Parts: sequence; C-alpha cells; structure tokens
Amino acid sequence: MPHASPLITILVIGLTLAFLLGMVATRLGISVLVGYLLAGVMVGPFTPGFVADQGLAPQLADVGVILLMFGVGLHFSVKDLMAVRAVALPGSVAQVALSAGTGTGLGLLMGWRLPTALIFGLSLGVASTVVLMRALEEKRLMETERGRLAIGWLVIQDVITVLALVMLPALMPDMKNGATHAPTLLELGWTLGLTLGKVAAFVALMLLVGRRVIPAALHYVARTGSRELFRLALLAVALGVAFVASSFFGVSFALGAFVAGMVLSESALSQHAAEETLPLRDAFAVLFFISIGMLFDPSVLVRHPGVLLAALAVVLVMTPLIVFATLRVLGERRQTALTMAAGLAQIGEFSFILTTLGADLGLVDSSTRSLILAVSILSILMNPLAFLIAGLLGPWAERRDAARAGAAAEAVAHVAGPLRNHAVVVGYGRVGALVAEGLLRRHWPLLVIETGDSAIASVRAQGGEAILGNAADPAILAEANITAARLLVVAIPEAFEAGQVVEQARAANPAITIIARAHFDSAVDHLRQLGADVVIMGEREIAHAMLDYALRDTKGQAAAPSPRTLRR
Repeated sequence: MPHASPLITILVIGLTLAFLLGMVATRLGISVLVGYLLAGVMVGPFTPGFVADQGLAPQLADVGVILLMFGVGLHFSVKDLMAVRAVALPGSVAQVALSAGTGTGLGLLMGWRLPTALIFGLSLGVASTVVLMRALEEKRLMETERGRLAIGWLVIQDVITVLALVMLPALMPDMKNGATHAPTLLELGWTLGLTLGKVAAFVALMLLVGRRVIPAALHYVARTGSRELFRLALLAVALGVAFVASSFFGVSFALGAFVAGMVLSESALSQHAAEETLPLRDAFAVLFFISIGMLFDPSVLVRHPGVLLAALAVVLVMTPLIVFATLRVLGERRQTALTMAAGLAQIGEFSFILTTLGADLGLVDSSTRSLILAVSILSILMNPLAFLIAGLLGPWAERRDAARAGAAAEAVAHVAGPLRNHAVVVGYGRVGALVAEGLLRRHWPLLVIETGDSAIASVRAQGGEAILGNAADPAILAEANITAARLLVVAIPEAFEAGQVVEQARAANPAITIIARAHFDSAVDHLRQLGADVVIMGEREIAHAMLDYALRDTKGQAAAPSPRTLRR
C-alpha cells in the first residue's frame, strides 16, 4: 500500500484483523479481547509481514481510553464516588502498596537495582481501566454496588499513578548526568504538594465551573436539533477536557475524561450522551488492545520464563488475595470481594506508562519492558478465567454472606423457594419495572432477574422474588426455574443479549410464552427467529398510540385522550 497513509493503513488492516480474530475467538468460546491482542501481535514489529506505525497506534489507543472513561463518568456521579470513598480509598491504597511491594521484592530477588525493582513493582500493582470496564459492561455490573466500587477503586489507582509519574523523577538520581545525591525531604514534600494541588485545582475547576458550563453548552447544542452537532460537541468536551487536564494540570487523560463525564452525569442529557459516544468508544477501545499487542515480543516467553511466571503469580494470585483480604477487613461482602479480586487480576495501560517513564529515566531496559508487556497480555488473556473462578465460588460466598447477615433479604442471588407457573421478568429498568408492578398487582407469582443490587430490595418489598445476575447465563435461568415458568418478559434493550435469553428459555421450556422488546425491525426478526412469541418495538407502539388518538376524531376534532392512552 505505497500511497496509503499510516493512519488509514493501521485502521484498515488493524480493525479488519481484529474483527476476523475476534470472530474466531467468539466461535471458540473465549473473550474477543484475545482476538484483538493477537491482531496487534500480527501487525507488530516482532512478527513477519506488515508492520503498523509504532507511534500512531498508542495515540489512537489514548483516544479509546479517553472516550471509555468519559462514558464511565457519565454513569457515575459525585454522590456515587463519595458513597464508596470509605472503602475505595483505603482499599486501593493498601492494594497498590502491597502488590507493588511484592513486585519490588521480586525485582530485588532478581538482582535488579532498587529503582528498577520499584518501577517493576508499581507496574504490577495497577490494573487496566479498559479491561475492567469492558468486563463490568459484559456482565452488566456497571450500575451495581460492585461496579461503582470498582470504578471508585480505579479512580484512586489513577491518582496514585499520576503521583508516581511525578514523584519518580524526583526520587531517582539523575543518572544521565551522573548525579548521586538523593532529593531532600523538603524537595519531595514540595513535589508531592504541587502535584496534589494541581489535581485538586482541576477537580475544583470542573465541579465549580465545568458543572455549569458543560451541561449548559450541550443543552444549547441539543436545542438546535442537529444530532451531528451534538455528537461533535460530546467529542469536543471529552477530548478537550482530557487535553486540558493533561497539559495544564498534569492529570492523566483517563482521569480528566472521567471527571468530565461525571460532571455531565447530573444532566438530563447524560443517557443520550452515553448512547451517542458508544460506537466511537468501542472502535477506539479495540485500537487500544491492538496497540498493546504491537508492543509484545514473543521471544520473552522463552528468554525469561521463570521471571515471567513469578510476575504472573503476583498479578494473578497475590493481587486477588490482597484485594479479597482487604475488602473483607473493610467489611465488604464476600461476593463483592470476589468480583473485585477477579477484575483487578490484570495490568494494562498504566503499567505501560510507568514502564515508558522508567525507560526515559534509564532505569528500565528493553528486556524488562518486554517482560512487563508479556505479563500484561497474558494477564488480560487469563482475566476471563479469574471471573470464571469467582463465579464458581459465588454460591459459597453467598451462603456465607447470608449466614452472617442472618437473613435471606440480603441483596444477593437468592430465591426463597422454587416458583412454579410463574412469570420471569428480565431487566428491572424503566420498562421492566412497570411490567413487574403490573403483574404483581394482578397477583402473579413473579421473579425478576436483574444485575443491579438496588433492584433486588425493591422487588422483594413489593412481594416478588429476585435473582442478581445476567439472565444470559444458563445457570441463572436454571435458578429461575425457567422450565416451570408460564411467562417470560425480556425487558432489556440489548438485542444480542436478549436473543441469548430467548433462545435458551425456548430450548428449556417449549411451552413458555415469551415477550421481548426491540428498537429496530432487524431486532424484531432476530428475536422472533430465536423463539419469541411477541416482540414489541417501542417506536411502533408509540406510532400506534398516536394514530389511535388521531383517529378518535368523530367531529373534526380529536377527542380528549384517556389516561390509559397517554401512558401507553
């Protein structure tokens, strides 16, 4: 491709390979992230064939991180952050300190100098935001208490990373100039205070000014009626705030974008903003994983197998144990501790940033950098296994949590007894909640499957049963006793996940009546083919209600609408 620009080349070849290998990974029943990472390895400099631009890919990956964290912030308010601070702040600090300390000790055992071992340890102690957010989204845990705790935990880790990036040059002697003196306590205090001051100034600016300016500007754009301008405004806000945070306040792109989204989360436009940025966010997130794969040198697996296995043990064994123990000490439930332990059993973008800094300071050589990259890629590949183990331990954790609480009303996946001839409602959002309330009013035996912790208590308070989990999981459907159910209402908007639920329910119970919702004609056909008896498309029902109202005109004027018509 002699006339193609590096940007177009990496987008075409990288995304195409990621798509093909992601499809293969899906067919094999493994995470699509495996396909994305292998696509990066294939276009990297350590494998034959096409080699993508080594400087361009990480920059595109930065855009993915910015959009991802902006989207996370849109679902996370200041109130949510304050609600988890009592656990996230001490827990994250303790976990990073203990994990980094273990990694530093491993480096010292290998005979490395203290500065190199310290950077190595810090790289093993901070998890990837992108990987954990993707895992939470796939399992529909973003809106749960566990999801909010995980986000708060990552925010604290991000702040710790920012402090480390600023403090490391001050802590280490200037080896390039041959200096041997260590910084004084006054110099360290000044550097730390200046860094914290910049972070505090940025957050204060966003809370005092950004909270008013950003929503007002986006509301003004929304009133123009131009969807294109609204999308452009969202991108300008996300990228612009992240750039200002990094350039003027020394805050990372990820933290800057998260704060921008969090400021906008209190606006009525937050849900619409999240939907508009989702396609771009997903596309650039794929480029993030491609960029990781490009940096990986497979020969490190042969050159340093012992150190690699020891470092993997720190990330995959020690860190989860530390997280679980820390959360238990802080009073969190075992189920929450298991989810957090699995989610943090990997490292990613923050580790690369720390390693790059170490290389710039002359403290990390190419071999150590490749080792950290290998640990990152292998830990990301094995992260689904960590969640699988956590899932297997889930019933044990729930029994112990329920026993300790002494009540079955604990917000966990629990059903008081096997229901029969009952209705199952999947999703307790705006649609699912209305359906559930209507069924309960008509005295239907009801069971709701929902991923949000707060919905469990609400359903139980109205006399229904509830299961916390993803209905696409066959084990969850089995726990709902779907084989003996009379009605299934799939009220979640995601057509792919809804299709999985419909297909499994129809196979388990051919006689059950299945009602599902859809947003598009293609989704209607998809759900019907998989076994849904009735598929209701919201836009079509709105049109029918409006037409019904218009045709009630018997004297040239529309009759007054009934309350039922207005509520449809």
